[in-house]
Amino acid sequence: MRKNAKTIAFHNLGCKVNAYETEIMIQDAQSAGYEIVQFSQFSDIYVINTCTVTNIADRKSRQMLHRAKKLNPDAVVVAVGCYVQTGGDKLLKDPLVDICIGNNHKGELIKILDEFFKNSNEKSAVIDDLGIPSDYEKMTLSSITDRVRTFVKIQDGCNQFCSYCAIPLARGRVRSRAKEEIISEIEGLISKGCMEIVLTGIHVGSYGIDLDEKGDTSGDYGGKSRLIDLVEEISNIPGLKRLRLSSVEPRIITDENARRLSLLPNLCPHFHLSLQSGCDETLKRMNRHYTTDVYYESVLSLRKYFDDPAITTDVIAGFPGETDEEFDTTVIFLKKVAFSDMHIFKYSPRKNTKAAVMDGQLTEDIKNKRSDILLDLALENAADYMKRHIGKTEEILIEEEKSILGKKYMTGHTPDYIQAAIPSGDLTPGDIVSVRLTGILTEEIMSAEINDAGEDQ
Repeated sequence: MRKNAKTIAFHNLGCKVNAYETEIMIQDAQSAGYEIVQFSQFSDIYVINTCTVTNIADRKSRQMLHRAKKLNPDAVVVAVGCYVQTGGDKLLKDPLVDICIGNNHKGELIKILDEFFKNSNEKSAVIDDLGIPSDYEKMTLSSITDRVRTFVKIQDGCNQFCSYCAIPLARGRVRSRAKEEIISEIEGLISKGCMEIVLTGIHVGSYGIDLDEKGDTSGDYGGKSRLIDLVEEISNIPGLKRLRLSSVEPRIITDENARRLSLLPNLCPHFHLSLQSGCDETLKRMNRHYTTDVYYESVLSLRKYFDDPAITTDVIAGFPGETDEEFDTTVIFLKKVAFSDMHIFKYSPRKNTKAAVMDGQLTEDIKNKRSDILLDLALENAADYMKRHIGKTEEILIEEEKSILGKKYMTGHTPDYIQAAIPSGDLTPGDIVSVRLTGILTEEIMSAEINDAGEDQ
């Protein structure tokens, strides 16, 4: 029965890189003749692209793998990605998982399935040791399911080894993609109607450090930046309407680099600068490679060259050893920066990381209380940012129709990533329309109206 497998379902967990890689696996499966079905449906094969960034991510990965077997006990269940790299020993012993594929072999999914069927359905695993240098995996997105916005991966891996993070163990060292391959892929996506490209990776700010002729992998982001060079070249690709960066290393936003980025007319003024803590002592224990002063200088540089850009970040609540005073210092710093949005995470111990065995592990109650305080501040900051935009005219890239508060709206994002809603009319996904932002509909969405005058208000 398995040898005659015709349907395949995918479920993605985790980051934008995972989402990009899942799209490519779907593309490859379609090219091989498989019928793609929803994960909730009965299928011959289920592929789960796993995540391991937190304990919750591990648990969700296991749950989805087991759910697949419940949907069809005879199905081939394939575990792919980060949790395979860090928890592969458990998955290899799990009778409900048939195939384990590590992060460097996602592009070989169809080949691995073919081998599995040829070998009479024997349990198999293809997992590299990412503790040693490896090459960038060849994966290219040539078709799109969403013509509005598409992720493009430019690098993999991370050399930073933050004390709380298992991602270097799951993704390996920095591996940068060849510039020519990136540009070729983007040109192809634009030709198929894609309106916005989001450059993504595991540690985007590290792009190119492994390509340096001197072999410098120290992460010194001063001076000439391979990433900024790449962004400038991509910005010049004919037909590219919008270009957006995913999370970047704060140290790469020097005054000169901020100036260079501000000259690119299609670059969206939305910058996700990962922070994690607003206290220098906590940052040291986290093994982050900057201070709050360095971080704030990056923020000031962006605000110097961009008009009220969206600056978003991640913050960890309850890191080991975080005292009340350190937490208060973080809150003060977050208020000082006034982010347009913040993603708040409670600290989660990860196996084989330094932070997991540090003294001063905090209780769940303390982590919950601190997380709640930060979440309230995040909502307050987001509301303030939206209020500053009421009455402004901006361009919205229409993405989808939504029902909001009982009414139908076409929704999309401004370049600075404000989600706006326009009463449904003749607009369709992919349209770029000038609107005036008129108010706040919900905590996450602003109301807007078509700007018939076509002028800034």
